[in-house]
Amino acid sequence: MKRTLFLQGPSFDGYDGGAGARYQMKREVKSFWYPTWLAQPAAMIEGSKLIDAPAHDLGWDDIAAEFDQRDLVILHTSTPSFRQDVQTAELIRARNPAIMIGMVGAKVAVEPEQSLQASAAVDFVAREDYEYTLLEIAQGKPLAEVDGITWRAGDGSLVRNKDRATIEDMDALPMVSPVYKRDLKIENYFGGYLRHPYVSFYTGRGCKSRCTFCLWPQTISGHRYRFRSVAKVVEEVRYILKEIPQTKEIFFDDDTLTDNHDRVMELAQALGELGFGKAGFPVSWSCNAKANVPRNVLEVLKAHGLRLLLVGYESGNQQILHNIKKGLRVDVARQFTKDCHELGIVIHGTFILGLPGETLDTIEETMRYAIDINPHTIQVSLAAPYPGTFLFKQATENGWFDGGDHLLDDGGNQIAQLSYPHLHSSVIFDKVEEFYKRFYFRPRKIGAIVGEMLRDWDMLKRRLREGVEFFDFLRRRKEAA
Repeated sequence: MKRTLFLQGPSFDGYDGGAGARYQMKREVKSFWYPTWLAQPAAMIEGSKLIDAPAHDLGWDDIAAEFDQRDLVILHTSTPSFRQDVQTAELIRARNPAIMIGMVGAKVAVEPEQSLQASAAVDFVAREDYEYTLLEIAQGKPLAEVDGITWRAGDGSLVRNKDRATIEDMDALPMVSPVYKRDLKIENYFGGYLRHPYVSFYTGRGCKSRCTFCLWPQTISGHRYRFRSVAKVVEEVRYILKEIPQTKEIFFDDDTLTDNHDRVMELAQALGELGFGKAGFPVSWSCNAKANVPRNVLEVLKAHGLRLLLVGYESGNQQILHNIKKGLRVDVARQFTKDCHELGIVIHGTFILGLPGETLDTIEETMRYAIDINPHTIQVSLAAPYPGTFLFKQATENGWFDGGDHLLDDGGNQIAQLSYPHLHSSVIFDKVEEFYKRFYFRPRKIGAIVGEMLRDWDMLKRRLREGVEFFDFLRRRKEAA
């Protein structure tokens, strides 16, 4: 077995771009997603190690010696971080010329040849589901015989092997949380809307929705939802409760866990048997959801420990939702939100400005919509045309942007990429700050946040820290404008 190191390379200070972040950027308050997409294959390769440099504030000098005794390094990359990750690969090659270097991530999955052409330091890139791909390479199988990779032959030519078969038996994949416990400092992972410390993992892959901007279903995981049995999910939850006892919340990071109503209710009931939802039980759970979950399903989830739903509203304008193939009606989303409020389910709502069809009027409509439905917290992002998505193809064909990879500024902050004949990117960029201010700087919202802080000392300290980070975020945006 090759001595294998899995790496999320050094990057911007506070850059949340790990192998678990769907959209890589420096966020308005410090947050880090778990590097689940690296932890999964790391759990399959005996003797491997996982380093998540950004979340642990590690630079090159801190990790350089790790490559001296390794045979194989797998580096996760993304479109925003690719140039820096290539530099890291070249530093690794210079440090250990004999080491084999591979890259994984949506960027290299959809642009494998282009990615390899960027640097001779990279030996191969993995496409599709890549756990068994990397296991075979670590076991010493010749690259020419490994499905699911594009690699550099001895003569320098690039070879694309046949596609890797989709993983159907999700129960065959090992738990990721033992890798978290072994290699990561759990307290370094934050989510602005999650209890701290939290642990996140996937119970399945794929999403049936066809949102044109969404990265992973269009690049790696696909649109068919493949999932682990409830028994296997509960097994990992039991492990977390026992082995990572400081955990206060478990976040199920499936693209849309709530799409399968019967399964999510079965899972909730199984969690209830562990104690979730009972008085005095110290751990809650949360997940991603589409804003169309029926009230009867929500009632079951809430009764068995659900605390929060992360909901992608995207826009308050129905035509824009049609344009991005969201498959969601605004009136249904309103009723869903009302149900959550009445049941005591917290919502973190996400919105995107600059999607196709956006105008000043639709931006205003979305702001008013967000204020009206009033999720507990929000995130406002700029439409990001990632390679491999329909939005990227649509935007380049229509001349809305130049097709480049500069999705962030030099400090790791998101920039507005899309410009329309009637709406310039600079206007869209400025509207993000206005959105945040109008949503949060209301007496009702300020009162709710202050009340939350007064009831919980840990929340008081956290919200004060996040407040400083939020105002710093606004300052950075002004400097970038």
